[in-house]
Amino acid sequence: MVEPTELRVVPEAEGGLDFELFFRTEYGRLFQALYLLTGDTHNADDIVQEALLRAYERWDRVARMDSPAGFVYRTALNLHRSRLRNMAVRARRVFALVPAEDPGPIATTGIEVRSALARLPHAQREAIVLIEWLGLSSEEAGRVLRIDASSVRGRLHRGRAALRELLGETHE
Repeated sequence: MVEPTELRVVPEAEGGLDFELFFRTEYGRLFQALYLLTGDTHNADDIVQEALLRAYERWDRVARMDSPAGFVYRTALNLHRSRLRNMAVRARRVFALVPAEDPGPIATTGIEVRSALARLPHAQREAIVLIEWLGLSSEEAGRVLRIDASSVRGRLHRGRAALRELLGETHE
C-alpha cells in the first residue's frame, strides 16, 4: 500500500495523478472513517464506492486539486449526511401522528359483548363463536360440535336472540 504522503499531483503534462493508485491508497482509510461514522460495513462501503465513483467521473479536475483525498472525504461525508437526512424524512413520514379514533367506545363494546357471551349457555356460545367469529357454515360447525347442522342453527338463533336482549338493539 502506498503511503498517502507519497501521493503528489503530477503536472498534467506528465499524465496527472493515476486514479487506480489513488483508489488503492485511499479506499481503506476512507472505508475505516465511514465505518466509524455509520457503524455498518455495508453502508460504509456503499458511501465509499459512491464517493470514489464521483471522483472518477470528475477525475480530470479532481486529480489537479491540491487535495484529491479531501474532495473524496468531503463527498463521502456529504453523502452520509444526505442519507441521514433522507432517513429522518422517511421516519417522520412513517411515524407521523395520525389522528386516531377514540378506542374507548370500541373497548367498551368489546367488554360488553364478552360479558354478554359469558352469560349465554355454553351450547349457544359455541354456535355463535363458530359461525359468527370463525365463519364456519352450520354444517362445518355441526361436524366440530358433533351435532346435526339444524341443531347448530337452532342454537345460533337462540343465542342471537339472547345477545340482542342482553346488549339491546344498539349492538350488532
